[in-house]
Amino acid sequence: MTTIRLVLEYDGTAFHGLQFQPALRTVAGVVEATLSTLLREPIKIAAAGRTDAGVHATAQVVSFVTESPFATRKLVPALAALLPHDVVACEAEEMPAGFSARFSARARHYRYAILNRPQRPALLRARVHHVWQRLDVAAFNRAARAALGEHDFRAFCGVLPERGGTLRRLHDLEAERRGELVLVRVRGDGFLHRMVRVLVGTLVEMAQGRRDPESLASILESGDRRRAGYTAPAAGLYFAGVTYADRTILAEPFSGLVEGGLE
Repeated sequence: MTTIRLVLEYDGTAFHGLQFQPALRTVAGVVEATLSTLLREPIKIAAAGRTDAGVHATAQVVSFVTESPFATRKLVPALAALLPHDVVACEAEEMPAGFSARFSARARHYRYAILNRPQRPALLRARVHHVWQRLDVAAFNRAARAALGEHDFRAFCGVLPERGGTLRRLHDLEAERRGELVLVRVRGDGFLHRMVRVLVGTLVEMAQGRRDPESLASILESGDRRRAGYTAPAAGLYFAGVTYADRTILAEPFSGLVEGGLE
């Protein structure tokens, strides 16, 4: 048996999320079907993080085990020919037995893209969250510091987990302005359902002056989803990478951005 680590990039617009669902088009469903055809055996993948419908990935990491003699170095070009246009395999490598893209992960990295200008986007409408009112990025970052460290993020959760608690640890939560784009960097050990999107929505309201930037700590303490802000749209969220014991796999969205626009 060979364990493979595969790095995927995908446009989440036409997918009903990552997790396999029999009657719906999902990232896992497409990738598993393609791998099963290529390797001529049933393949099931484990993913570093689940993404909802409409959420993208620049470096989603999945793993699987196979008995196929197919050469690992040929996987990426073979998958390029077989996968649909909205998902691509960027790299593949053999890993030690027991490696899991999910359970071996030490940290997960997200990016959230906000197009901050008066005009709504036409070309980027499925790639960013449009906020027309200018955001105070300094206020955003001041408020965000209260979320760093280990907290009960129940107030920022969409659907509560069936198993386990709602304690999570955030290492980074910071926004940076690059011309019209405000890019939010998020890194944590793990995340609750829609946690990043609710955090971003709440912080956007604070950066607009609609909420007190000092109130984030009290929202956390309340454990009440109704106290937090709106859920930012899926279109702006990117699963950007994973940290493992051997290395961090990370790919930045909008890496060609220059002041005032995209290259």
